[in-house]
Amino acid sequence: MQRLASPDYLSFPLKIGSSGPATVKRSEHVRQQIEQALFTNPRERVFRPQFGVGVRRLVFEPNSSSLREITRKRLVDSLAEVLQGEVDPKTLDIDATTDGEKLRILISYKLAAINQSESLEFLLGGNGS
Repeated sequence: MQRLASPDYLSFPLKIGSSGPATVKRSEHVRQQIEQALFTNPRERVFRPQFGVGVRRLVFEPNSSSLREITRKRLVDSLAEVLQGEVDPKTLDIDATTDGEKLRILISYKLAAINQSESLEFLLGGNGS
């Protein structure tokens, strides 16, 4: 049985070395897409004003259940669009919690093509950002 080769993706940010542009595997590519969506502020991209969540500014918001739910909804909506075709949207699970001056975001999902579960954690604020 022949195994399909795992495709390479251009790394983000783009890096050019002596052998050409740097590439990454699928799981790292998905992580880079998630980072772009999380850390890009809404309206920062001229031709895609709805793109991005802007989580850095959420670190200084008051800790409340309504803020956590709004943040979670915004993350789900943004990531479902960004990861379309890469991640099974039914498996996308996001948990955003705050602890004092830190915002912790846990994102779990399953890569659609290879049925592999992944989990990422981002810690912002304090010494984590």
